[in-house]
Amino acid sequence: MNIQTASQALLDAEENKTPIEPFTSTTKISVDDAYRIQLLQIQKKLENANLVGMKIGLTSKVMQDMFGVDSPDFGHILNNMVFENNSVVSVSNFISPKIEFEIAFILKEDLQGPNITAEQVLQATEVVVPAIEIIDSRIRDWKFRFEDTVADNGSSAGAILGDVRSQPTMDELANIKITAMKNGSVFDEGISNAVMENPARAVAWLANMLSAYDITLKAGQFILSGAITAAVPFESGDVFEIDYGPYGHMKVTFSD
Repeated sequence: MNIQTASQALLDAEENKTPIEPFTSTTKISVDDAYRIQLLQIQKKLENANLVGMKIGLTSKVMQDMFGVDSPDFGHILNNMVFENNSVVSVSNFISPKIEFEIAFILKEDLQGPNITAEQVLQATEVVVPAIEIIDSRIRDWKFRFEDTVADNGSSAGAILGDVRSQPTMDELANIKITAMKNGSVFDEGISNAVMENPARAVAWLANMLSAYDITLKAGQFILSGAITAAVPFESGDVFEIDYGPYGHMKVTFSD
């Protein structure tokens, strides 16, 4: 696997909105190579953007089952990928997008693995906020293996942070209930303990995983901790509203 060639192929697919075949369909690729493909793309993107956050993917059983994997992954979020709550977002930005509902951690202290614990994550967190992640696959028809989505920046495509800033306890973090509505009808519900039993554990996993690549989570960054419910496709005209109870309410409208 040529890391530079693979990285450029994904960059071109994203720019041209033309998906590519999975790398694993034609060649052997290691997880480490996949992350290095991702990191090379981010390095190139940072020439014209700023890193503002990280995402953790495939943290819940429902998402792992959806994509046939058994481990989380991570991706990067740049400032040009972030939208405000109650935004109208154009579907033309994406290839074949889906939406996820999550808890985001905004850090007040750096987190550098290895050996970071969930308790240390909470101590380093300024606030948590409700969040939406938009995921998209530059791999054709979402038919990928784990290594493909890792290379593809964890299928990350956009992030929306909520307005309500909270400081929950560890127990409260594991029991945030959400109700998701699409076009006025409830279609899913979930509890945050679906994310590795507690979203703080997912952030700890991330800090420890990043240490292998000499990456530190920085104060001021936000971390999307993983989907509480299954990802849902959307198209122009769809309106999603997500009730996080006392932790806030979110809305996003998709247009042409």
